[in-house]
Amino acid sequence: MENEFWINLSSKDLKKAKEFFVQLGFTMNDRHSAPHMVSMFIGNKKVVLNLFAENLFQGFIGGQAITMTGQSNEVLFSIGAGSPAEVDTIAKKAVEAGGILYGKPGYKDGWMYGCGFSDLDGHRWNVLFMDMSKMPS
Repeated sequence: MENEFWINLSSKDLKKAKEFFVQLGFTMNDRHSAPHMVSMFIGNKKVVLNLFAENLFQGFIGGQAITMTGQSNEVLFSIGAGSPAEVDTIAKKAVEAGGILYGKPGYKDGWMYGCGFSDLDGHRWNVLFMDMSKMPS
């Protein structure tokens, strides 16, 4: 566990959130399995995403209010894609799993292709392919 990177988020419905991320291709992290949380890995680097029931999460953040994701955002999570087609596939899977696309797949600045979606709890994610050969110098 030393030097691992974990993302910890709250969830209103752990079962539905788990189903959502599994449909996107995240893999379960059975090492951290418990009734009050869902843990999974993101990408090849195996970054850990932990989803906690809201009441437990609130205890972790010192009793502060949980961000109302429908009204504001504190962070944008980014997932690297290997191609524009992979961006399109993840966008489609996110919508099919119940997420909301807030940024349709498309090119930006001629060298990036990406999209943005909100998960079932309103956390915002983007998926981005970067063609480094076309990146401005």
